Amino acid sequence: MIDIKRHTLANGLTVIVHEDPTSPLATFCVLYRVGSRNEQPHRTGFAHLFEHLMFGGTPNVPDYDEVVQMAGGENNAYTTNDLTCYHLTLPAQNIETAFWLESDRMTSLAFTPQSLEIQRKVVVEEFKQRCLNQPYGDLDHLSRSLAYTVHPYRWPTIGLVPEHIEEATMDEVRRFFFSHYAPDNAIVSIAGGVRADEMFALAERWFGGLDRRATVAPIAAEPLQTERRELRVKRNVPADCMALIYHIGTRTSRDYYIFDLLTDILADGTSARLVQRMTKRDSLLSEVNAFISASIDPGLITLSGSLMPNVGFADVERLFAEEIDRIKQADITPYELQKCKNRTEAANTFAETSIMAKATNLAYYEMLGDANMINTDAEVYQTVSPDEIAAAARRVFVPQNESALYYGNV
Repeated sequence: MIDIKRHTLANGLTVIVHEDPTSPLATFCVLYRVGSRNEQPHRTGFAHLFEHLMFGGTPNVPDYDEVVQMAGGENNAYTTNDLTCYHLTLPAQNIETAFWLESDRMTSLAFTPQSLEIQRKVVVEEFKQRCLNQPYGDLDHLSRSLAYTVHPYRWPTIGLVPEHIEEATMDEVRRFFFSHYAPDNAIVSIAGGVRADEMFALAERWFGGLDRRATVAPIAAEPLQTERRELRVKRNVPADCMALIYHIGTRTSRDYYIFDLLTDILADGTSARLVQRMTKRDSLLSEVNAFISASIDPGLITLSGSLMPNVGFADVERLFAEEIDRIKQADITPYELQKCKNRTEAANTFAETSIMAKATNLAYYEMLGDANMINTDAEVYQTVSPDEIAAAARRVFVPQNESALYYGNV
């Protein structure tokens, strides 16, 4: 059980603390409720751009990394469709350095043409390397745009096209920052060798004087899919691949736990059903995957695979359907399901050994609604039954909820 203490400042900033007196270190995490879901269709990739810009200096601290290193720490950041998280780990006695640095860059960035140009080039080059200059680089773009028609999940975190970042003006960048990087749109979580009362006092000192300023626009809801969608894309790639995509519920819904376990049953490990059937027994695929998106708004479950030479899409689709039909009939043994539950519980338990994972997970769960989910999430998995998985499969794996992507020499 991870003990949690919470404090909310008058300006809306939530502070979560987990005391671990056995650790000489502490991790300081700032999670902003801003991801690619908060972007406009003509200016995508901004949240990812700011993951880089936030390290470009402020009027008070020209070199963020240098100060962190002088305090004996290390730092990193990541962006998803739903959030941006900055975290630094340093000796616990130097924790106030983190308060100073993060409150400073929450106040304002340098916003110099030089900083913007440097980070713009970095982000555009990353887009080209990941999405344009390697095989299968546009798969995520195509899958999302096929499954979503209105919601901003229809583009990945890196953005729709590099031109959106290349053409971004300083005024647009400033507006995005001051609308989203604000105390009332942020969560601070701290884990390690610290005392909660001291952390709350430091939060009041360093963040308490910042004003509320978040002006987050509402997100367009994705309409219910009512007919099957299909996209065939010709690409010169080493092997054809395909993906079958279906809409499911949100990260906090029952769907998340059900389909997370189902993806393990289907494709996690050498004994998984699709691995055994499609890569070993029938040799239709060189690799097979099943995964879900853990998103604030309704997400997706995807079944995908890379085809062996001279194998057709129809044969692969037929075997996918046969295995899903078995699931729909509750053909899941208690042992098979429990094995997946145990694997999930072990992964969660292992994560709790790291103060960095504790801090980032606490912030994430607080964003979802309650940091204490870090203690209860594993229990929810244990309550999922074979019949419940079967019922969810019958509801989700239907033609009108399916989007099929065929990619390669089609």
